[in-house]
Amino acid sequence: METDSARPLTVLLTRGRRPGHYSFVTTVSASESARRSSRVFTRIPVRASGRTAEGRKFREDSQTIVVNAHGALLYLQHELAMGADVVLTNPITEEDQDCRVVYIGENSDKGQRIGVEFLSPAPHFWGVDFTPVDWPGRVSDAPVR
Repeated sequence: METDSARPLTVLLTRGRRPGHYSFVTTVSASESARRSSRVFTRIPVRASGRTAEGRKFREDSQTIVVNAHGALLYLQHELAMGADVVLTNPITEEDQDCRVVYIGENSDKGQRIGVEFLSPAPHFWGVDFTPVDWPGRVSDAPVR
């Protein structure tokens, strides 16, 4: 990851879903000119479905690399086209979010890096307990304990 002294980096220790479990989550503040909301580097399980670049239906379980209030970067095994419609499903809440492919990255052993943008902002879709201050609909400014 490139570092930029103009973008502060924060590392948080957050409580996991099970008692006694914790995870590290890194957030990078948004640059006012480049990003609409802060990015959170975390692995969240997600189900993606839509059509491949060849037009075939697909459904795949994956995990995020980075999330924000407006979308995510994730690994997918299926090849998608730029601008393709994708539906992400949070497997814990079974909530769906309509998305559009806005970035196609390199392939790796984990799959191809795909950036998706929500068709409408959905900061609560990810279930992140500490929504950054620039995420729309933030519930509280209270610190995470």
